[in-house]
Amino acid sequence: MGLLEGKRALITGIANERSIAYGIAKAFHREGAQLAFTYANEKLRKRVEEIAQEFGSNLLFECDVSKDEHITGLRDWLFGTWGSLDILVHSIAFAPREEFKGGVIDTSREGFKIAMDVSVYSLIALTRELLPLMEGREGSIITLSYYGAEKVVPHYNVMGIAKSALESTVRYLAYDIARHGHRINAISAGPVKTLAAYSITGFHLLMEHTIKVNPFGRAITIEDVGDTAVFLCSHWARAITGEVIHVDNGYHIMGVFGREEEIRKGMSENQSS
Repeated sequence: MGLLEGKRALITGIANERSIAYGIAKAFHREGAQLAFTYANEKLRKRVEEIAQEFGSNLLFECDVSKDEHITGLRDWLFGTWGSLDILVHSIAFAPREEFKGGVIDTSREGFKIAMDVSVYSLIALTRELLPLMEGREGSIITLSYYGAEKVVPHYNVMGIAKSALESTVRYLAYDIARHGHRINAISAGPVKTLAAYSITGFHLLMEHTIKVNPFGRAITIEDVGDTAVFLCSHWARAITGEVIHVDNGYHIMGVFGREEEIRKGMSENQSS
């Protein structure tokens, strides 16, 4: 029996097979969860529909999280379809492309509003509206963050600020929903070659740097994130809430650029010169 056997999970934010949300859906399906999906607009419907069918689901709902009526519509649709919900995967973040070109100092007021609304407030709104569907169950909510919430990542800009706010939101929501017996956590994933990632100027250099610095010397995969999400949404993680779990091959623990053999080589060269 899978770790999520009989659980009902709503997956948001899938764009294609490279999406982190796809890796989570794949792992959930493997562990026995029933899946439903949202898509942001008609342009994405066909793509998400094909992915849903891959995981044995025909449950799709259009939900633009910047619109309250879409979120309440989603709640009503889920209630009519399932009547209950065990897991919410919030994999939604957005800022206009131009906000990644300069620095934070160049952030527009409108770009800031959009980034915070779509990337942060949507978690609050979805949690509030879907919470009643988790009544009497061990509900679990997962959202996706990134190291740019903690340290400066050039060109990540306003999204870094939004992710920092997202992580704080997780802690406050953890306190609010604990009284109902539910949990919420964030996964801070290392960089992955997703559709959204290519909005960031110099993303390929960021990937190279992360691989060079992290202890394992390799990139993470969407499967790495998916397996962690399974754990966090299972009964095994029943005492974990309000946490930010790093899935980045240890990149965030490093305080010196480079791995040991490279550092030793550099020290040796300095001593001989």
